[in-house]
Amino acid sequence: MQPRPRRTGPAAALVALALTVAAAGCGTDSDASGSPGTEGSAISAKRCAENRKAGKITYLSGYQYQSSVSILEYVAASKLGYFKDLCLDVSLKPGTGDTAQNTKLLAGGQATVSPVSEQDVIQARANGIDITGVSSYSDAGLDVLMTNKDITALTQLDGKTVGHKGYMPATVRAMLVEAGVKWDSLHLVKQGYDPSVLPRRQGGLEALTGFVSNEPNQLKAAGHAVTVWKPVDHGVPGSLGAMAVNPAFAQAHPHAVQDILRAALHAYAYCSADGHIDECVGYAADLSGPMYDKKLNTAIWKTEIQVVKDYPTAGQPVGGVDAGNVSKIVDMLRRFGIVPSGVTADQAQKWFDPSFVKSVYTGDELIWPAP
Repeated sequence: MQPRPRRTGPAAALVALALTVAAAGCGTDSDASGSPGTEGSAISAKRCAENRKAGKITYLSGYQYQSSVSILEYVAASKLGYFKDLCLDVSLKPGTGDTAQNTKLLAGGQATVSPVSEQDVIQARANGIDITGVSSYSDAGLDVLMTNKDITALTQLDGKTVGHKGYMPATVRAMLVEAGVKWDSLHLVKQGYDPSVLPRRQGGLEALTGFVSNEPNQLKAAGHAVTVWKPVDHGVPGSLGAMAVNPAFAQAHPHAVQDILRAALHAYAYCSADGHIDECVGYAADLSGPMYDKKLNTAIWKTEIQVVKDYPTAGQPVGGVDAGNVSKIVDMLRRFGIVPSGVTADQAQKWFDPSFVKSVYTGDELIWPAP
C-alpha cells in the first residue's frame, strides 16, 4: 500500500468519496471494533453525557489505513477502546489520498475530523473552504526529493529531468530554489508510483519526488541506495500529522474535539513504544485486508515518528500548533503564487485553533483520564 499525491483528482471524485463516506461498510465504528474499552471509564459522568450528545463523529483518513502519523493512532484509539473510554462514537473511514477532497468533505460536514497539512488548511481557506486546523505533530513535511548517489549537490540538477507524482510540491520547489538550482532549466515530468524508475534512470530521470516514509523505504528494501533531500534541512517549513476539523462541529462540541485529540495522542504514545508497534500496525492491517504490506507500513510508522522526534513543533507539546511555522508556510505559498498575495500570516493564524490541544496537556504531560 503506497500513498497517493495529496492534492489530485477531479471534482467528480468528490461525489464518489462522499458516497464512500456515507456507506456503512467502508469503515469501522468504535462500538464495533472489538475494543476492550469500557464506555466512560476515563471521563466524568457529566462530560461523558456531553460527548454522547455530539453524536456520530466521522474520522476520514488521509490515505486508506496506511500506518502514517495521523492515521495509525486513530485506528489504534478505536481498537484499544480509547474513544469509548471518553464516550465518543467515532467511525473510521478510509480516504483516497486526495487532501482537496478531504477538505471539502470536512467543510460540508460529511467528515468531522481528518488529517490535513497546515499548508493545505491555508490553501483551502484561501479558496473559501471553511475548515479549522487544530493540531500538528511536526514542522517538517512528508515531501522529499530523491536522487542517485552521484548527485552530491542539488545544483547538479540544473538542466536535468526531475520526476513528480502529478504536481511539484511547493516545499521541494522552495528547497531547490534556496539551494541555487536554476528552476526554469529543469525538465519536470510526471511519473507513476514505481520509485525504481530513479535508480534505472528511466527517461533520463535524475531526481524524483516522494514521501520521506514511503519511497525511500521501498528503494532501501529493494537494495537501491539513493540520497534523500529533505526541505526541512534547507529551512523550508512544512507539517506532519496535522489535523483539521469541521468548524461548526468544533463550535458546538468543543469538549468532544478536545477528547478526540486526547484519545489519539494517548494512542500515539502507546503505538510509538517499541513493544506496541507491531500490534498497532496489525490493527491497520485488520481493517485493510490480506494485501496490506505490514513490513512497509511498519517502516512508514517508524520513519514518521522519528521525524516527529527530530523536528518537533517548536515550543509545543506533541500535537501543538507552532504559530511561527504557520507564518513561514504562508510566506512560502505567497512566494510561489499558490495563495493570493493578500493572504497574510495574521489572517492565516485565525484559521487554526491551538486551544484544543493546549487544553489536554498540563505542560508536556497529556491529561489522561479526562476531567
